[in-house]
Amino acid sequence: MVTDTALDAVYSALGDGTRRAILTRLADRDLTVGELAEPFAVSRPAISKHLRVLERAGLVRRTREGRLSRCRLDAKPLGAAARWLEHYRQFWEQRLERLDAYLRELKRKEGKHGHDN
Repeated sequence: MVTDTALDAVYSALGDGTRRAILTRLADRDLTVGELAEPFAVSRPAISKHLRVLERAGLVRRTREGRLSRCRLDAKPLGAAARWLEHYRQFWEQRLERLDAYLRELKRKEGKHGHDN
């Protein structure tokens, strides 16, 4: 079971475009901090701060290889976030289906009355 605190950390981590871009890059392969920093117009310390947020959320695992830090995506926490969102997707889908049925019924009634004229 995922705690509210863990879910808060994941959504907070995902709330920043740079962190989402880091996760996207890590989905392809493991990268060093230097490799991760390359395409961003921010300093390596700033990238390290983003990585710490991602690590606290459990989305990134860092390992040391000598002087290099290698980063790996851990997508498990994303599954918990997706399950939480899925509940609301189903909620809205049901609402939209009911609206669609209501509109079809209105159209049917309108068509019925239109033929009576």
